[in-house]
Amino acid sequence: MQIRQLSTDEERFQARLISTLAFHGRMEDPEKARAESGPESDPHWGAFDDDGTLMAHIIDNQHTVWLDGTLVPSGGVGAVSTLPEYRITGAVREIFGALLPAGRESGEVLSTLFPFNHAFYRKFGYETAYWKNQYAFPPAVLRDYRFTGKAVRWKKGDPVAPWTEMYNRFASGYNLALQWDDKRTAEHLEGEWYRDRKFCYLLTEAEQPVAFIIFQDIRHDPAAILEVKQMGWFGRAGFEAMLGFLARFSADYGTIRLFLPREVELFSLIHTPHPYDIEKTASQGFMVRVMNTEKLLRTIRKPAGCRFVIRVADDMIPENSGTWAVTDQLVTPVGESPDLSVSVQALGQMACGASSLAEALLREDTVLHGNREILDRVFVRKPILVEDHY
Repeated sequence: MQIRQLSTDEERFQARLISTLAFHGRMEDPEKARAESGPESDPHWGAFDDDGTLMAHIIDNQHTVWLDGTLVPSGGVGAVSTLPEYRITGAVREIFGALLPAGRESGEVLSTLFPFNHAFYRKFGYETAYWKNQYAFPPAVLRDYRFTGKAVRWKKGDPVAPWTEMYNRFASGYNLALQWDDKRTAEHLEGEWYRDRKFCYLLTEAEQPVAFIIFQDIRHDPAAILEVKQMGWFGRAGFEAMLGFLARFSADYGTIRLFLPREVELFSLIHTPHPYDIEKTASQGFMVRVMNTEKLLRTIRKPAGCRFVIRVADDMIPENSGTWAVTDQLVTPVGESPDLSVSVQALGQMACGASSLAEALLREDTVLHGNREILDRVFVRKPILVEDHY
């Protein structure tokens, strides 16, 4: 078995075929797809058998994400797929064995993915890091909210830069949120209401943006569903403006589906005579991996004057294992006994704020040896938001 990055248009086309098969897709025009399989900036990795046949394929999408108010490079693993005749050969494991060290070498601090199976990806150092809360309710639930400002619908040809700036301003307050450039923004805004039933609105009060919302109209009997795809707001005024705007659609939809970060609990905030009409579901579909422990420890927010020693174990990236003394100014490899011993999986979850120290200590791969007062102040729950898929 040979593991390497794909280097030719034909190899990239074969990779598209594998993904089409694995993800139950269809390829209407193979020749068009072949012509479009040119070089890409994101690394594509493949496993080849002894005859040179591409067996399995992974893309390491290159992103920049927010971590405690700082932008850090991150890989975004996607298109993990194997031809059926080559499954259980270990091809994906072998790709990860090359992809992870290469990603670290290229500067990645984190790697993220959307798992088909959590246990499978834990073997490669990933751990769950985001829980999305989705609420479903009739528009009448919002009848006590009013939006009296201006709603501006984005139309094809309108500038996207204001949306990019607005999204990044909102996203900067959430860990793991991707930084958008104008190209990514355009992809989120793309679509026509009359064809795709997709609507993108910017909400302003006194000429200042306070919220934005992108939603899809889903036809469903007996009534249509308004499903929010992306949203953001600035302060309480922005949050209530978004709810007030959604309240306008009581004549159009039977149900509104609204997702919120875990840190924003709708049941704690909503003012409505119909709280029992709100249904809440939670989904766990995102994982994170630490690619560079030292850079991560330098980046995360720490209280002034703190010092602790942490030992990290990483079975797949040896350079990621070690013991470091951490202060609010420095991160230094040391030979001291640790205050905290963790696996790379636990560290990823704790560093991004998916779990507090108290929660992490319920894991078998997290052991506290001392200095709890400081560690409790470092490893706390933090706001996390994941709106982009790859």
